[in-house]
Amino acid sequence: MFSGIIERVGEVTALTPERRGGARLTIRGGPRGLAIGESVAVSGACMTVTRVRGATFAVDVSAESLRRTTLGGLRPGTRVNLERSLRLADRLSGHLVFGHVDGTGALRAITPEGDGALYRFALPASLGRYLVEKGSIAVDGISLTVFACTRRSFTVAVIPHTLAVTTLCDRRPGDRVNLESDMLARYVERAMARRLAAPRRRGAP
Repeated sequence: MFSGIIERVGEVTALTPERRGGARLTIRGGPRGLAIGESVAVSGACMTVTRVRGATFAVDVSAESLRRTTLGGLRPGTRVNLERSLRLADRLSGHLVFGHVDGTGALRAITPEGDGALYRFALPASLGRYLVEKGSIAVDGISLTVFACTRRSFTVAVIPHTLAVTTLCDRRPGDRVNLESDMLARYVERAMARRLAAPRRRGAP
């Protein structure tokens, strides 16, 4: 589990296809102290560290992750957001992020505003139903607050600090990003669906 507060920005050194449809992703510049077997979010996708060599580490990316995220399009030199998994004693400065990417969206527009900028993204309607004004969303692993949301798009205000310490400053209109909706919204939807589907007992309100 993560918080959407990016620790480091790493650089892809290799994406090597594997025989069974997955790939090995190698990244330079990860958080200090990474150990084999621990979880790290790579641009919002939860991965398991499989190799550590100095300042470089590797993760094995499944075929499913390649299909559902932007990781399959990474190239040497591409920068990625990195966050180690939370400890129980950590502050939750963002929101609860699971690293289970729901799908991808696309950056549609960047509008300067003060020292920061407004970023507008398009997303599938299947994800748009989970967005609410002032709710949370993870974009490439970054915890951001939603406004001006519809079933097909949403906007976030990005402050200068976030632009300086994440890959959002690299993004241009048309670029694809990983999206994870707020898990609470999905649990509420499932609970309500079960309640509405359950047969009512006679005399129940």
